[in-house]
Amino acid sequence: MQNLYLVALSFVLLYAVRKLIDYRRNIKAIRNFPGYRTAIPAASILGNLLPRIPGIVPGRLCVWEPKHGDFDYFGCDMFSSISLFPNRIEMSVCDATTIKEITSSRARWPKPIEQYGALNFFGKNIITTEDDEWKKHRKVANPAFSERNNKMVWEETVKIVNEMFNTIWKDKKEVVVEHCVDITLPLALLVIGTAGFGRAVSWEEDFNLPPGHKMSFKQALHFVSTGLFWKVIFPNWAMGLHKKLREVRLAFKELETYMQEMIDERRNAVKKVERFDLFTSLLDASEGEDDGGTKLSDSELRGNIFIFMLAGHETTAHTLSYCFGLLAMYQDEQEKLYQHIKSVLSDGRAPTYSDMNALNYSTAVFYETLRIFPPVTAIPKMAAEDTTLVVGNQTGEKRTVVIPKGTEIMLHMPGLHYNPRYWKDPHEFKPQRFLEDYNRDAFLPFSGGARQCLGRKFFETEGIAILTNIVQKYKIEVKEEPQFANETFDERRARIFKCTNGLTLTPVRVPLVFKRRD
Repeated sequence: MQNLYLVALSFVLLYAVRKLIDYRRNIKAIRNFPGYRTAIPAASILGNLLPRIPGIVPGRLCVWEPKHGDFDYFGCDMFSSISLFPNRIEMSVCDATTIKEITSSRARWPKPIEQYGALNFFGKNIITTEDDEWKKHRKVANPAFSERNNKMVWEETVKIVNEMFNTIWKDKKEVVVEHCVDITLPLALLVIGTAGFGRAVSWEEDFNLPPGHKMSFKQALHFVSTGLFWKVIFPNWAMGLHKKLREVRLAFKELETYMQEMIDERRNAVKKVERFDLFTSLLDASEGEDDGGTKLSDSELRGNIFIFMLAGHETTAHTLSYCFGLLAMYQDEQEKLYQHIKSVLSDGRAPTYSDMNALNYSTAVFYETLRIFPPVTAIPKMAAEDTTLVVGNQTGEKRTVVIPKGTEIMLHMPGLHYNPRYWKDPHEFKPQRFLEDYNRDAFLPFSGGARQCLGRKFFETEGIAILTNIVQKYKIEVKEEPQFANETFDERRARIFKCTNGLTLTPVRVPLVFKRRD
């Protein structure tokens, strides 16, 4: 038995020595470029769960909370992170020129698609593929995001917001919400139901289930979108261990069935009905291709519409929550926006899609929200070869950084969006900056290059329509609560905009009051 223990101990020691040798080799490979040295990397399950422990783990929210602080600390717009378990080299970068170089060269800096495997729930899609396979998805998906679709998104969004005013808020002079996502999530859900799937979903819950279903389409959409994080975290066998997890598992099954039914219905229809929703456009584009490897399978169709649903639902809901929270905190900016909306819609009419370009202050408010709260805080890339990158710092100095093949490059969105080289007073809410000259390469809430978000216009159209409609008719304030009566402005801002990690940056609680304007 003693010999067995000695053998086991020898293996442990050999493993530890090998890890330390690889660790030292990685440090040497980057010429000891400044950065963090930890046992566990940030991009891991433990890294996302544990708080910062020096030398052990960078900590959850390690990308979001420091903003540009880590770059200031290391004196350069790039820093390294080297870990033991596993042995890994990561580089975080917030230099706009360097990021543009990376996003402009997909061959040199491919996407590490293995990190996105969890998003293949319904099939491979435009997010989880690379190279020729990605090109196939892009070719089919691109026509779905047309000007005709954007116009429909605006019209349906305005219609849905007005239905909320008439059926949910009714004649109330004040609407109090404990958390703004209680409003923005249902709004985004109804829009994606109509503009994404071509299914009219009302505020009134439909309890008449179609034959063969255990959930309504609206319920399935809701539970999939809100339970996605659990689906990512838990393996399939664990999804039956708790009522909530079973509910999410059923929702995924139901949504897959609904999507397949829509594919079959629209593919086999004797008479084609003209529709402009994403699902139909994607199906038509795929069916219109020849058999030269560009036609999408049913699972790929389901996979792509799921990704568009995810991008067009949670991201919109969270961004609008931050947006309304900022307007509530900065009343002067809200008044500027209101007066601008009044000047464009002087007769008090509802905004139309043709008004969108004229509503440039609405766009500026929306963009400034995305700058302050980028939905995706880190975008991973991988070095396909041994190479170098040139990065700068606040004093204008340039530094050449050695990048070994296989190094993971993290495009650090908070670092970029709060970089004082590109943004004056970066922590302040100043929408006006987007009506003036600004560095377009330093604003990347939708990523950049060929792999930038295909649904950007869809997302902007929906968000700006909701923002304009609500501010036109309601004044927004932070809900007053006795326990916070004596807090300072900075304390209130920190409380209102406390965030957590989800699939996108997620507000914890944004309590607001919507007061009807006279």
